[in-house]
Parts: sequence; C-alpha cells; structure tokens
Amino acid sequence: MVLLYEHPLSSYAQKVKIALREKGVAFTAELPESFGTGRSDGPFAQANPRTEVPVLRDETVSIFDSTIILEYIEERWPDPPLLPRGPAARAFARITEEVCDTQYEAMNWGFGEVLWFRRATGALADRLRAQAAAQTRVLQDWLAGRLGDADWFGGERFGWADAAAAPLVNRSVHYGLGPEPGSPLRRWHARVGQRPAVARTFAEFEAAAARMAQAADLYTTGTRRREYRDHRLEWMVKSGGLSVVEAGLRDGNIRFSWPDAP
Repeated sequence: MVLLYEHPLSSYAQKVKIALREKGVAFTAELPESFGTGRSDGPFAQANPRTEVPVLRDETVSIFDSTIILEYIEERWPDPPLLPRGPAARAFARITEEVCDTQYEAMNWGFGEVLWFRRATGALADRLRAQAAAQTRVLQDWLAGRLGDADWFGGERFGWADAAAAPLVNRSVHYGLGPEPGSPLRRWHARVGQRPAVARTFAEFEAAAARMAQAADLYTTGTRRREYRDHRLEWMVKSGGLSVVEAGLRDGNIRFSWPDAP
C-alpha cells in the first residue's frame, strides 16, 4: 500500500500527487492528525522529524522531501517516464523544479500569509501583496522563456518540470496573479489543467482553499502553527515582514522546521 501524508494546499504535495497519478500508481492520501501542531509523536513525526508534508510511505519505506519523493517515484515506477533521456534536458527540468520549489513557492506562500492567514493588515499587508505580485510576474516571465513555443516544458511530452510548475502557476491563477490571458504560459496552464491527473489535483486544491476562511482561525489563535523555513523566512524578511515573524514567534503561532527541544 502506498500512503501519502499531504495537505491539498501544499504545492509540494500536489507535485507528488500529479506524478503518482500520471504513472497510474494507486495511493491513499491522508492529512496527518498532528499536522501543524508541533507534536513529535505518532507515525507522521516518525516518518519525517520535520513534520512537513509530503511524506510517502511505500510498504516499509518512508521518504520525505518532495524532490527526493519524486526521484523515488521515477525509479520505483519508471513508466511513463517524467524525466527526459538526455542529461542536459534532465538538468533543465531539475532547475525548473528548483526555482519553483524555492523562489516561486515563497512568493505564493507569502501572499497566502496575508490573504488567508491575516498575518498583516493595512499598509504592511499592501506592501507584502505588492511584493509578491511583482515578483510573481518576474518568475512567470522566466517560466515563459523556458517554455518558449513548446506545448510542455520538456518539449513534446508532459514531464517533470510540468508537474513541478503546475501547482505554483495554478495557485497564482487562484490568487488573481496568473499569466496574462492568451499568453503562452496561460495557454500552458489551460492545457496542463486538462490532464486528468492534474485536474483532480487542482480540484482538491480548490476545495481546500474554499475552506480556508474557517481553517485560518486555527492558525491566528495558536491552535495550529504555520511553517516558516529557509526560503519562506527569507522572503518574509526581505519583503519587509520582519514584524510578522516577530509577532508569530511571540504569539506561538509559527514554527521552524527543526524539531522543538523537549
């Protein structure tokens, strides 16, 4: 049995679900009961001491980190392949994934901190939203350049880079920050959204996003804690949100990826 600990809003988890579904791998998706609590007990924390999603459990094997999971999936279920054959093309796909996982994800995450989790109000909220919007346009231009005139980032076939970029671009569209209508990247988003594996994953994201108005209260009251780590923390500080981090630490509703001391 393949079990995936995930959250439907996580771009990292969405990337993994798209890969599994494209390869026809049956799996059970589960939101860990302890997710966001900081608890270090239970099977989820045992599988990933960072208590981050996604985590893939394949019989007796447990793997965390979305890129490592993607590599495992590619080797465990090689058909159809997501990585191209040539070393240069493989590096191209991995670079696209790396930028999406770090820079693009941080912008989307920062925008969501204001929109969904109300981390800032007034002028600070306006500034953080404006920073995220401007930086998103830069990254979308970069992605558009890599796509060029091709249907897919790998050329003629859907592949690794498409699975990595799809959740990020789709989340921007949800925020109203999507590529310009009629642009090649917008047409790619429409094209990728028609694939059954991607369409199902996007639908799960939309359903979870519709529930955020109620769920956000859990994080603002400290019942749940948001994950601040590496590129996310860097984005918030560089974009002028240091006071957001300080307030979250003071109120106990943010955490970092390393386990809390006993």
